[in-house]
Amino acid sequence: GEHRPAGSFIVRTAFPDDECRSCIQVIKNVSRETFYLCRRWPAALKEEANLLDIKFIRENPEAVKENIRKKFQDEKLPLVDRVLVLDEENRAAITEASELRAQRNTLSKQVGMLMGQAKKDPSKLEEAEAVKAKVKANAQRLTELEEKEARLEEEIHRLLLVIPNIIDPSVPIGPDDSANVELERFGEPVIPEFEIPYHTEIMERFDGIDMDAAGRVAGNGFYYLMGDIARLHEGVLAYARDFMIGKGFTYCIPPFMIHGNVVEGVMSQTDMDAMMYKIEGEDLYLIGTSEHSMIGKFIDQILREDQLPQTLTSYSPCFRKEKGAHGIEERGVYRIHQFEKQEMIVVCRPEESMDWYEKMWRFSVELFRSLDIPVRQLECCSGDLADLKVKSCDIEAWSPRQKKYFEVCSCTNMGDAQARRLKIRVKGGDGKNYLPHTLNNTVVAPPRMLIAFLENNLQADGSVKVPAALRPYMGGVEVLLPKR
Repeated sequence: GEHRPAGSFIVRTAFPDDECRSCIQVIKNVSRETFYLCRRWPAALKEEANLLDIKFIRENPEAVKENIRKKFQDEKLPLVDRVLVLDEENRAAITEASELRAQRNTLSKQVGMLMGQAKKDPSKLEEAEAVKAKVKANAQRLTELEEKEARLEEEIHRLLLVIPNIIDPSVPIGPDDSANVELERFGEPVIPEFEIPYHTEIMERFDGIDMDAAGRVAGNGFYYLMGDIARLHEGVLAYARDFMIGKGFTYCIPPFMIHGNVVEGVMSQTDMDAMMYKIEGEDLYLIGTSEHSMIGKFIDQILREDQLPQTLTSYSPCFRKEKGAHGIEERGVYRIHQFEKQEMIVVCRPEESMDWYEKMWRFSVELFRSLDIPVRQLECCSGDLADLKVKSCDIEAWSPRQKKYFEVCSCTNMGDAQARRLKIRVKGGDGKNYLPHTLNNTVVAPPRMLIAFLENNLQADGSVKVPAALRPYMGGVEVLLPKR
């Protein structure tokens, strides 16, 4: 309103932030929402939008450093001490500012009292002016402190975004994906007596792919799928959708573009730079997976405990730059800029997240085995985990052509990292709010998944067997016959 102090913001929130000592006055209550007057709103919004709680780092700096060492990111070790120094400086500034605000109220009353007394005793006027001067000096110092707090909060936030989440004790320690650990195999890998062609060659025999035309239209990393291969692509997605609905998940079609604050909330800066396409001139990014928009669905929300778990399965196209060591595969559809995917996500109570992790990767195994594809579970080591991840495993499908497994699903427990960044809360039975855990896993991601499907179901005569589970989505066809 008109009496709002300069430099402050009106903040609408569903609950007061008990960590924020800058919320100095409740303005108005409307229904269940509360309006606060907050001098540090931009910084206050970021206070918890990090991987780790600053309080946890403050109380466990050595544990945070040891976790960094386990992830082979020693270059980040100095960041912990730097954050602690900035945090101490920031808390000192907050304390001094709070004291000045309290003094302001006292001195303002004193000025009023002295001005009233000056009407009868003019000598009090000089004393009142001295107090006014002190009020002015305090106001200048308060402005300096508030600017300092904003700078420190921004720097702390920037550093906290790159300090990795605490990994689960069960995660194997290793520097990179070469140290990932095979846990279990499902189905017997078969190497047929006949030669398995490269996957695009199989598709071409069905007149099912045209990468040359896609290259003319969009460049490398794109494709046209046609005929039986396109139908197979859509049949697999439809089967995966119904498979997850049968597991009790709610089917969703999410936004395919999201705001920058959602991107920052669901992934690390490194992943963001390597993956995301930004819409020029707008605060919008094309999603790299529907996990991004599905977890983002709950941004700034307080869920009731009886609404958990949230179990959702979503379809979307996915868009990725694919920068980095792997890059774009020019010959085939293994690593491309555009593909489609059926995803599963869970938002649950912290104590339930590991149970859900086990269920989710097993769903992937069950689905691939129903399509006669042998798979294995590969546990990701510490150095192969992205910074937000607590624990992760890949489900890899058998490639009879390459005589090895390759990734087709990735199941991850994010702990409370995404919830912290996106300010997702759950109101517990005791009335207090807590952070839920979030998990995600691929259901299927064709066309890469089609590589495993075609290789494992290819027959000696060049036809492709359609497993029983998929036949209802292929018009009852049992075998796909090549055109040439």
